[in-house]
Amino acid sequence: MTETPIYDFDTVSLFEALDAKRATLGLSWTGVATEIWEQSAVLNDRRHDHPISSATLTGMRTRRATSCQHALFVLRWLGRAPESFLSESHDASETELPSVGPDRRLRWDLTRLYEAMDKQRREQGLTWRALALTLRCTPSQLTGIRRARFATGMSVAMRITQWLHRPAADFVDPSRW
Repeated sequence: MTETPIYDFDTVSLFEALDAKRATLGLSWTGVATEIWEQSAVLNDRRHDHPISSATLTGMRTRRATSCQHALFVLRWLGRAPESFLSESHDASETELPSVGPDRRLRWDLTRLYEAMDKQRREQGLTWRALALTLRCTPSQLTGIRRARFATGMSVAMRITQWLHRPAADFVDPSRW
């Protein structure tokens, strides 16, 4: 069986799409962070979480990376699927993220992602090291997802979903927390 290529998640392109929408709307970075945060206004009022910061958003460009949870904030605001930011062109029309109202926030279900990955790894007889080589990361980045409380890197999450031949939306829920 020929392996399907696994593409990188392009965080810089995600940032550029965010910046383009920001510029079109005439918003400051603080304004963008506020709009993104207010998408879940009802949930935020109930939880009293700290809002996403403009530095988190602008830092994506220089870090060239973002967490899988932070990426969901931006993707929701842009109305785009994660697959639309893979380094190679993809038809993301059938991979839309769940629709959510102001009482919810999109969240990666890292337990479900880990379990699907581990099941397929075992079925294929792969060690964590062998899988990590395929996914261009370290074994601890993969095994650490089992214990992750909040997030993993978006690049790793998207490499896993591609290896599983499943859309990211299969592992993203509209959460009330």
